Amino acid sequence: MTTRQPPLSVPELRRLIQDGVIHTVAVAFTDMQGRLQGKRFAAGFFLDDVLAHGSEGCAYLLAVDVELNTVDGYPMASWDTGYGDFAMIPDLDTLRLTPWQPGTALVTADLAWLDGSPVPASPRQILRRQLDRLAEHGLSAWAGTELEFIVFKDTYEEAWSTGYRALTPANQYNADYSLLATARIEPLLARIRNEMGAAGMVVESAKGECNLGQHEIAFRYDEALTTCDQHSVYKTGAKEIAAQQGQSLTFMAKYNEREGNSCHVHLSLRDADGRPAFAGADGGMAPLMRHFLAGQLAAMRELTLLYAPNINSYKRFRPGSFAPTAVAWGRDNRTCSLRVVGHGPSLRFENRAPGGDVNPYLAVAAMIAGGLHGIEQELELPEPCTGNAYEADYEHLPSTLREAAALWSGSKLAEDAFGSDVVQHYLRMAEVEQDAYDTAVTDWERFRSFERM
Repeated sequence: MTTRQPPLSVPELRRLIQDGVIHTVAVAFTDMQGRLQGKRFAAGFFLDDVLAHGSEGCAYLLAVDVELNTVDGYPMASWDTGYGDFAMIPDLDTLRLTPWQPGTALVTADLAWLDGSPVPASPRQILRRQLDRLAEHGLSAWAGTELEFIVFKDTYEEAWSTGYRALTPANQYNADYSLLATARIEPLLARIRNEMGAAGMVVESAKGECNLGQHEIAFRYDEALTTCDQHSVYKTGAKEIAAQQGQSLTFMAKYNEREGNSCHVHLSLRDADGRPAFAGADGGMAPLMRHFLAGQLAAMRELTLLYAPNINSYKRFRPGSFAPTAVAWGRDNRTCSLRVVGHGPSLRFENRAPGGDVNPYLAVAAMIAGGLHGIEQELELPEPCTGNAYEADYEHLPSTLREAAALWSGSKLAEDAFGSDVVQHYLRMAEVEQDAYDTAVTDWERFRSFERM
């Protein structure tokens, strides 16, 4: 059981509202695409009404495409159901200030139907269900996400107006680990770090990455649900801060033909007494970790849809790109999809498949589901990859969304772990994304075909 104090308590919020420091409270949830959705409330109304009862929102928010267009095929919300409401129930353990929006506090909500039952397709609920399954084994999950982004000197409005062409990256050369290059945009990076810290997150570091204008800000690992909550707040907040600075940044998995934006996810387990459960008495992997890691390998292809949810996600998976292609594990081996790092109490593994576009709740839920499959089936872990996994003889991650959706659709493991309603819901999300792409005519096609074909 957690003893964590929320970043902002309700009594503290009341005092700040009475003192005129806080005038707005935002209630937010993370949608299928990993975005914060919700409402901003007058602070007094939040205290008098929303705090105790929650608020309502249209259930179509879990049944739309990226552009918030209503689409057919979602039983939970459709024209036939009348597009009714669900309830947003504030989780007061997540109440926090948002310094980049002065006078504002934010709280993450769970989604429930109006009869009080949870909404199964809600990403936060999907993770909660896997955490409950893990708790039945006397275990809890701790996670950290490493989210990369590319910064541009253009505003979001300028980028939109130019069709996202000829944007100016914040750095003109590879700035991986460079203090000189990262100093160029330290005013932006420092704001993000400091204001996320003031919002209750523990910032570890910032560093340059390989692509032009690419950077990463890392936060301390935490309980899995907390990490995913913070990931969602950070992702939205970083965009808002960039906009305030007259810049823009993108977390899309593959912006151009150079290195993509990754979101490596680190995961470890603790026992019922809060002790690390992955390390054995000899300092190596305990049997529990071996089974859990073997489950990752067994489930990875079938659950890739939750690691790579968009058409663009699959553009990352290229040999020699530092994004994985092989379903393999290795000790501190960045060519593998699963990388074991740390030692003793810090022993953990890193899933390198997710990109910057991933929904953190779904990715961590998939990792737990795969690990539980390995534990319950007592799967044996194969030998590690000690060389170049790109060139070795391993199964490969799906190379397209279409392939990933087919594997997900036919997965008994996914159905057993998540339920058929969730499987069908996120299959429909993939079908909508695939159909939109299949219908689109791209700049690539015009450049190749307009005159020369």
